[in-house]
Amino acid sequence: MDRLTDALELLDGPLDDPAALTGNLRDLRRINRFLGGVALSAAAIESLATTHDGLSILDVGTGGADIPVALLARSAARQDGTLRIVGLDSRPEVLAAAAVADREVTRTEGLTLEVGDGRSLPYPDGAFDIVHCSLVLHHLDDDDGTALLREMARVGRLGIVVNDLHRSRLAWLGAWLMGHVLTRNRYTRNDAPLSVRRAYRVDEALALVHGAGLVPIRTVRARIRQRYAIAAVRATDDAAPGARGPVRA
Repeated sequence: MDRLTDALELLDGPLDDPAALTGNLRDLRRINRFLGGVALSAAAIESLATTHDGLSILDVGTGGADIPVALLARSAARQDGTLRIVGLDSRPEVLAAAAVADREVTRTEGLTLEVGDGRSLPYPDGAFDIVHCSLVLHHLDDDDGTALLREMARVGRLGIVVNDLHRSRLAWLGAWLMGHVLTRNRYTRNDAPLSVRRAYRVDEALALVHGAGLVPIRTVRARIRQRYAIAAVRATDDAAPGARGPVRA
């Protein structure tokens, strides 16, 4: 299945339906929770930092901020130290909808939401320990994807984590069925299968990571292989402690 590059998802266009946007963020929260998105991110982040004590994370393209909320809840439950996360999104209307979709977004201690573009991050070098993005890379072409990864690496002191979909016919079928059986939300129905068609396969994403001057230290795959998370460090930091090879979450 070739990558589709000439189509835009509804989330990339004018977000003029707040109710549909809020419903879509709720759908994405359920997808991340039950289909492994949160677990993949957590595993990849732990490859770069073995403790959350004093850890700072920037979540680029945070959307509904459900992964930051889940990570903070896990950290609090384990009492493993202070974790601070900034959720960044380029669309203010998405952040507004996030607060409506889940009240925990505004109640979670340690979470801050800010507006900014991942391709030109408004932070100095090394401002965060780890920079993470989930379901962002597939929205970008090769050049913008490389720019995103380079910016993430510039701002992330320990490294970066990229969590996204793996393009395949089986993943497309699953996304289509999910969009037409489990929800009536028009954004989700349109964008779920289209996201798979636009997604980079794992090998393609790894090529972008290398092209951005990064070295992957761990690639985590979902059990049904529809999704992956890559932990990477700058080429000069590739001797990072705890580096491991490909595994499944």
